[in-house]
Amino acid sequence: MAKLLEGPAMGLFQKWGMRTPHHLVISGVEQLETLAAANPWMKDCKMVAKAHEALGGRFKLGLVKVGLDLEGVKKATKEILVREVEGMKINQVIVAEMIDHDEEYYLAVKSVRDGAEILMAKFGGIEVESNWDKVVRTTVPVGEKSSNKQLIELAEKAGFSGPLAEKMAAFAHSLFDCYDNEDGQYIEINPLVADKKTKELVALDAVTLLDGDARFRHADWNFTFASEFGRAYTESERQIMEIDSRVKGSVKLIEIPGGEVALLPAGGGASVFYSDAVIRLGGSIANYSEYSGDPPGWAVEALTEKVCGLPGIKNIIVGGAIANFTDVKVTFQGIIAGFRKAKAEGKLNGVKIWVRRGGPNEAIGLAAMRELKNEGFDIEVFDRYTPLTDIVNMALGK
Repeated sequence: MAKLLEGPAMGLFQKWGMRTPHHLVISGVEQLETLAAANPWMKDCKMVAKAHEALGGRFKLGLVKVGLDLEGVKKATKEILVREVEGMKINQVIVAEMIDHDEEYYLAVKSVRDGAEILMAKFGGIEVESNWDKVVRTTVPVGEKSSNKQLIELAEKAGFSGPLAEKMAAFAHSLFDCYDNEDGQYIEINPLVADKKTKELVALDAVTLLDGDARFRHADWNFTFASEFGRAYTESERQIMEIDSRVKGSVKLIEIPGGEVALLPAGGGASVFYSDAVIRLGGSIANYSEYSGDPPGWAVEALTEKVCGLPGIKNIIVGGAIANFTDVKVTFQGIIAGFRKAKAEGKLNGVKIWVRRGGPNEAIGLAAMRELKNEGFDIEVFDRYTPLTDIVNMALGK
């Protein structure tokens, strides 16, 4: 699952016919005057300014400021953007119109074993956790759509009646469509409110989790998912994520500052194994990465370049177990090209490379790797008969 920040989540809601407050995301107070000139609502209503990060309890942390005019938003933005919470520096603020309302409601859709579960309550905000047993729900089986009858019954069971029950059912239908068509895993609106002026329902805040690996199906997904590691993604991580979104197979990269052993494993299993083995033997890893599912050579080359550029590394461990269908020759061609480019840029000075792999065309791929010794690379190459544990032992000098 991959989490969307509030701004892009609101964009998805609008796409599927759900009303949200007027809002915009900024990274500096100097942007506000220009944006205010282009967005009249910023002068016509009170506003709220919130840290635009994947943080829980923003209000308690002082990262939510309410009832603001434009000057108040400027002041709040300055205060929020200098904050650092649990090692995370706040880089963005979302500014939104305040919606005048009397009551708050709760609405969510989540993936379950039998399909999707729609949850609803005639209360919202902080009341939801303490009244969880009063949240009502209905299940939509796999491959089916929610029906108006089903959602009206759910709204009435939650305590809504008359036109408001119909509005809740319609909003729930739109939320389910969003979930179903955008490869949703879990989408929660808390609170959902009724605008006192227009009587329309408005989603004020959301938790939105999508299937990040489904990006290739969505040409309009122009957003970046929220980092899961308490910090913003690095530029290298973002570039690999972008490549991963448009290729067959998979390439992944997460940087871990301070490590001395860089990992370039084939597949998630090998990634976890090598990471655990290096730590168990007293080493430190500089990254999590993997290439799997038979990705194209150029994508593996790009990943290799990023791994070679990690600061302070002394060893790079390449490969994994015995592949079923990933072409060792093709992926190794990409890795070799990445190694050559990195060496030409002076990135591999003092770095030793360890290779272990098996699978289709392994003999050709391993032979090509061994040829790198003749080009001045400090490299050792092993086939499927060398245990993976031995590679880690040798790399760490055990």
